[in-house]
Amino acid sequence: MRSAIYAGIIGDALGVPVEATPRHELALCSVKNMLGYGRYDQPEGTWSDDSSLTLCTMESLIDGYNVEALGKNFCRWLFEGHWTSTGVVFDAGITTFLALDKIRSNGVSARESGCMHEDDNGNGALMRMLPVVLYFYREDTATLLTRIHETASISHAHCRAKMGCGVYALMARELLLGIDKTEAYRRTVDLAIAHYTPLPEYKAEMPHFIRIFSNTIASLPQEHIRSSGYIIDTLEASIWCLLNQTSTKETLLAAVNLGLDTDTTGMVAGGLAGLCYGLDDIPDSWLDSLARKSAIDVCVEAFVAAALFRGAEVNS
Repeated sequence: MRSAIYAGIIGDALGVPVEATPRHELALCSVKNMLGYGRYDQPEGTWSDDSSLTLCTMESLIDGYNVEALGKNFCRWLFEGHWTSTGVVFDAGITTFLALDKIRSNGVSARESGCMHEDDNGNGALMRMLPVVLYFYREDTATLLTRIHETASISHAHCRAKMGCGVYALMARELLLGIDKTEAYRRTVDLAIAHYTPLPEYKAEMPHFIRIFSNTIASLPQEHIRSSGYIIDTLEASIWCLLNQTSTKETLLAAVNLGLDTDTTGMVAGGLAGLCYGLDDIPDSWLDSLARKSAIDVCVEAFVAAALFRGAEVNS
């Protein structure tokens, strides 16, 4: 659990300076180490909204699962700078902003605040989903996916976004349980197809996941892997990076060097890589450079304790 969280935050921080950089430019000068400044003119180790919302999720789950509390904590981030790396929000997705503004300005419930248009299928829910998986990993598949869908819907309530988060959750759970990454991918596909196909609202979304569900994503050449902010692109890219690399460091660098939405691809791929490979090959300097490292450490320890306690309760 610790490795997954830290690997995700490191991936975010690696991607922040080069976010929106086209892949062909990164091919000429690829990211090989933790950098500073760049797109947002922030110091080395600065992380973005991906980590902020992940940390907000962890902090809320420490006190138990409550969708309304999650929504309020997300609002604290967006409107008060809570769990930001620099004290200010410098990167926020439009779908997330609109959803959280409904909660703050209109008093809308966090269970009803999510945007539901087809254009609202960015990766803004996917990037913060790892703590929810870690907290509910001992639940049965139906319960796990219900919780994933509920928390995704705070901002992204379209069925495609919820389903994308669900596929990621299944993959992360299999890795957390110690399943080999290739087998974890195969099992994820089988579980996702079995769960979503009988549900009419999700069955209509199945064609969008065809490349993942074909069990052949790993064999695609890099030029066929997209790395935009669209949830399907981020999900495909993250699984592709994991399956085609052999360590966390290699996975993170592969993800960031795909270009465009580098911080989120780094965060999502990093979570999977940390579960699969751990942190042994991650340079200490990368970890030590993370903004607010001491505060992160405290939050991670409290969250992991809460998640393990939750898992033990379910087992008993």
